[in-house]
Amino acid sequence: MNDYLVGFEGMPKLLECCGDPMQYFKRNLYADRFHELYQRNVCTFDAIENVYNSVIDKEQLLRNMAGALVGYAVEKMAECKRRGAKDRRMIDLNMAMVSFVFPMVLEYRGNSSAPLADKLTEAWKEAFPKSDIHAATYEEIEQGFHRKFCYITTAVCQTFGKPDDCYELTLLRDYRDHYLSSLPGGREMIQEYYDVAPSVVKHISRRENADEIYRSIWDEYLSPCIRMIENGEKEACRDKYVEMVSALRDEYLFH
Repeated sequence: MNDYLVGFEGMPKLLECCGDPMQYFKRNLYADRFHELYQRNVCTFDAIENVYNSVIDKEQLLRNMAGALVGYAVEKMAECKRRGAKDRRMIDLNMAMVSFVFPMVLEYRGNSSAPLADKLTEAWKEAFPKSDIHAATYEEIEQGFHRKFCYITTAVCQTFGKPDDCYELTLLRDYRDHYLSSLPGGREMIQEYYDVAPSVVKHISRRENADEIYRSIWDEYLSPCIRMIENGEKEACRDKYVEMVSALRDEYLFH
């Protein structure tokens, strides 16, 4: 089989092999799963790179490769007959692209890698206009899991010109470290935040109206949380915290 067919037939497998991406998008599981999938699919990247370096119409080649993967996603969506099933399938496909497919493509670091990621983004947006996914590298995602600070709150406070040791951040960190972490399931709750927050911030920050979004997060979630802590309403703040993580995850991580 020639390299073109190896690459073309391998592209849908990049998405297919991800399975349930949410199962592995956790700090203690992501690295091993990513490297396993990358090694399984490196032959596809080798084949595409060989053709890319020799073909004249490189752009058409990459459009074809992107179309093969996106076509598979369209077929998977067509299998879902009910709205709820379609929504869940779309979330899984978006998650697979963001957390594994794009990072695998960019991990190869060939001449074809970045242009292929661009063509995948274009083709995905054309097929699924409501999706707003962007390419990230493995390093960007992995580093996000290990950086221990309030990603979303820090990004919001930066919008207001507040320093890292401002009153609001200090208060919320103290609440996290001394109250929330002591609750049954509290550490798991905090870990879920660390699992999703880096990607949420990345996606928001790439939008033209990022400042507006961060200000709305302040108004809807963070400012009420601060008032609740100041008033001793710690349980209410916890509920607002959970609401924020869930809402931002659904809105910005998967769409």
